[in-house]
Amino acid sequence: MFYLEDCGYCAKARQALDELFRENPAYAEIPLKRIEESREPVLADSYDYYAVPSFFIGKEKLFEAHIGMRYEDIKEAVQHCLDRALT
Repeated sequence: MFYLEDCGYCAKARQALDELFRENPAYAEIPLKRIEESREPVLADSYDYYAVPSFFIGKEKLFEAHIGMRYEDIKEAVQHCLDRALT
């Protein structure tokens, strides 16, 4: 998960992760690496994305936020990413 500390959409994704981990303990077992892109710019630049939060499995982008996303949309997208990681 690539994010920025001061990003509102990233805060929504973190909230969604917390809720989803409570709702399904199996999600909490997924090894999720959280990368603050401004602290690791070289790594961030090696991935194909424009906006944060962005979720990947390996180099495959599963989700990239866009302007105007509601919390419910972000939570649904994050859940999709977690479901993919479980398979």
